[in-house]
Amino acid sequence: MVTTDRPLALIDVDGVLNPYDASVCPSGYTEYELFEGELVRVNVGHGALLRRLIPHFELVWATSWGHDANRLLAPLLTLPELPVTEFPAHTGGRYDKFPTIADAVGDRASAWADDLHSSSAHAWAARRRASTRLIPVDPAVGLAEEHIHQFLRFADELNHAG
Repeated sequence: MVTTDRPLALIDVDGVLNPYDASVCPSGYTEYELFEGELVRVNVGHGALLRRLIPHFELVWATSWGHDANRLLAPLLTLPELPVTEFPAHTGGRYDKFPTIADAVGDRASAWADDLHSSSAHAWAARRRASTRLIPVDPAVGLAEEHIHQFLRFADELNHAG
């Protein structure tokens, strides 16, 4: 999954880039039917926000969308193809991404934006030797400038620690 020594920026889609929990489509978002019968809310401005992270992080999809994130979403956001965290198949509903994330990041410094960090993920982040930042995102609001600032502060802290 990883190709550089930069820290990882793990990016979820549903709840982070797709604010599924908003009662109506939020301002700045457009609904797309990316999957048959399922609308996905996309703010194309998120592409510019995420591209600001590229000089500091290796961006990685951390979503159950798998390779569909590159195929369907990256072109809308004008993002390059990103590495994909491969989650095991599941039968729908919510599941804990933490075990797969923990295996995938290895000993790399990582910041992870998600709307559902489990208690296991919080415990893992607190005990890791590699610097780790969990960035919670409200699934009714989605990714915002404040989250990008959290990523960039994390990168700055890493640069000053090393």
